[in-house]
Amino acid sequence: MDRVTLTDTLSLSRIVYGMWRLSEDRDTSAGHVQAKVEACLEQGITSMDQADIYGGYEAEALLGAAFKAAPGLRDKCEIVTKCDIVAPAGRHADARVKHYDTSRAHVTQSVEDSLRLMAIDRIDLLLIHRPDPLMDHHETGRALDDLVASGKVGAVGVSNFRPWDWSLLQSAMQTPLVTNQIEISLNRLEPFTNGDLAFLQEKGVPPMAWSPLGGGSLMSGESDQKGLRPTLARVAKEQNVDIAAVAVAWLLAHPSKILPVMGTNTLSRIATLGDALKVEMDRQAWFELYTHALGHEVP
Repeated sequence: MDRVTLTDTLSLSRIVYGMWRLSEDRDTSAGHVQAKVEACLEQGITSMDQADIYGGYEAEALLGAAFKAAPGLRDKCEIVTKCDIVAPAGRHADARVKHYDTSRAHVTQSVEDSLRLMAIDRIDLLLIHRPDPLMDHHETGRALDDLVASGKVGAVGVSNFRPWDWSLLQSAMQTPLVTNQIEISLNRLEPFTNGDLAFLQEKGVPPMAWSPLGGGSLMSGESDQKGLRPTLARVAKEQNVDIAAVAVAWLLAHPSKILPVMGTNTLSRIATLGDALKVEMDRQAWFELYTHALGHEVP
């Protein structure tokens, strides 16, 4: 499994395992969660992506239970988690309305909660989950700097930020932001042309991609655009992989070093996540898929 370096002390596996559906599985036992993590580790996928809000604020605790049940498992992983979304669920059930909170108090408490729930003493990478219209960038920036200085957080980044949101927060920080987790897939092409990827690539910042299979629509064919799924199926057959591997390989081919975040609860599917790295994707193959995704040839 290839790795991507974010800082002198942090690198992530090229494919990241996303845990947003962890609590939706019929079996949420510590042993079953442990089996998922180990299925990832067997193929070199060491980076686990969480968020405080996942599973109605329950997913982090499920991972923590697995870590408690299997001493040493945590040391084989990099833990990514996110904060700032407050929804009327779980520990925030009394919230009157879903909102964002990037205040120092909320970010700091979220980190403490995540550490406790996941039974860890350090978050390898903390992301601000959504741009907050009320963000005081000086306050948020200082809070993130202090969390890194304390050792409770190894590195920081953002999620779903536009370039100007990134620049605003970074302007008030000493610690560099190391990634932006955004939606990118053959079903979500805007980042290739709206400046999001260009901005990160210019700065040498590897992006993370959530929903790299278009929320499953690329697998089901619901998003088929003038032959996209048949082309994916043809390439998959030629290279003896499944359609998902081809769709992910298409992202991996981009020079910005995209890190796809793959989420599934099925052990057999987890075991094949690394197949995307086996796919050969030359320029014409990349543009063939891009053309079908656009619904027309490039100008």
